[in-house]
Amino acid sequence: MVRWHRNKPAAMETHLSTKRMPRSLAAAAAIPLLFAACSSAATPSPAASTAPSAAAGSAAASSAPAASSAPSASMAALIAAAQKEGTLTTIALPHNWCDYGDLLTGFTAKYGIKINELNPDGGSGDEINAIKANKGSTGPQAPDVIDVGLSFGPQAVTDGLIAPYKVSTWDSIPASAKDPNGYWYGDYYGVLAFEVNTAVVKNVPQDWSDLLKPEYKGQVALAGDPTVSNQAISAVWAAAIANGGSLDNAQPGLDYFKQLNAGGNFVPVIGKTATVASGETPIRIAWTYNALSDKDSLAGNPPITVVVPKSGRFGGMYIQAISAYAPHPNAAKLWEEYLYSDAGQNIWLKGYCTPIRYDDMVKRGVVDPAAQAKLPDTSGTVLPTLAQITAASTLITKGWATTVGAVVK
Repeated sequence: MVRWHRNKPAAMETHLSTKRMPRSLAAAAAIPLLFAACSSAATPSPAASTAPSAAAGSAAASSAPAASSAPSASMAALIAAAQKEGTLTTIALPHNWCDYGDLLTGFTAKYGIKINELNPDGGSGDEINAIKANKGSTGPQAPDVIDVGLSFGPQAVTDGLIAPYKVSTWDSIPASAKDPNGYWYGDYYGVLAFEVNTAVVKNVPQDWSDLLKPEYKGQVALAGDPTVSNQAISAVWAAAIANGGSLDNAQPGLDYFKQLNAGGNFVPVIGKTATVASGETPIRIAWTYNALSDKDSLAGNPPITVVVPKSGRFGGMYIQAISAYAPHPNAAKLWEEYLYSDAGQNIWLKGYCTPIRYDDMVKRGVVDPAAQAKLPDTSGTVLPTLAQITAASTLITKGWATTVGAVVK
């Protein structure tokens, strides 16, 4: 899937249950499907303490370089090196996305490293393009780290854009959820849902077929532009599965949105917290974690209901990676250590995202039980393979303009 716009209007996820699908199925079973081993094409030079040249980063390698790691014995040295750099540049991390707000402030509070945040509402495509556009730069527009849809990982390796690094908790990340050479690793996942402003929408839709009803005219929006947003692409794909399609056939999703648009129900506006609250887009199709975060932040003004549709339950996972041209490579490594620590994983869980190390943390009894209990029933969620993501993303991004014809802004 190409994630692409977050609000971060995107990628692949799964879920638990009380009726929730067992988390183990989320991180272990779900993930196997998604992850195929990364391409063995050209690989980048790992990020050094200074940004490598564009030529070095794109040079092909006969074999993948060994990834560095930060075992506990070397953490003090890594912290010192990162603090000497003094800055971490992130991109496309909205504070209400998986509780990145607390992660960002927590990192600075813990290590005293300031964070330069680029384009918070951008998407995966924007993140990759930012690396490409700043290959030879150590300036403030060059990202150190990225959080993108799964499909971006292998291609970024092929293009020489990311550097290998294995966090100290590497062994507890499911093998099927990471590149074996350390170029990228899954971070969290969720499921698509309807975020509904019930001050405007009195009859809350329960399934994809409901959204086609005349009563929802001018009310339904995506959380991104489906030509660049993984979240939006995933929504189109989920609609396909609910309407006769499958993980191997996303075309019914385009046909569904053509019908939604022709009936006047689709609003060609990128749905965000503000547009849901104002009633401009009172029904937004978004990841569970984004919708539930909005419900919390709006605190009843207006009231929000989050519905995981009865059919077409589709999960998506995002991945982490370090830019091969990172101006602050040690700060980037320390950031990844922070995210993949138990504390970091529990902050993602608090933000309604299922962290990739969930199963390991459950076994060791370190999962935040209050955060875990707040996740919705997502049983029956399906998760695509990397090959399926690539095929569906290509179909949807290329077919949206000709089939649906709406320009989402």
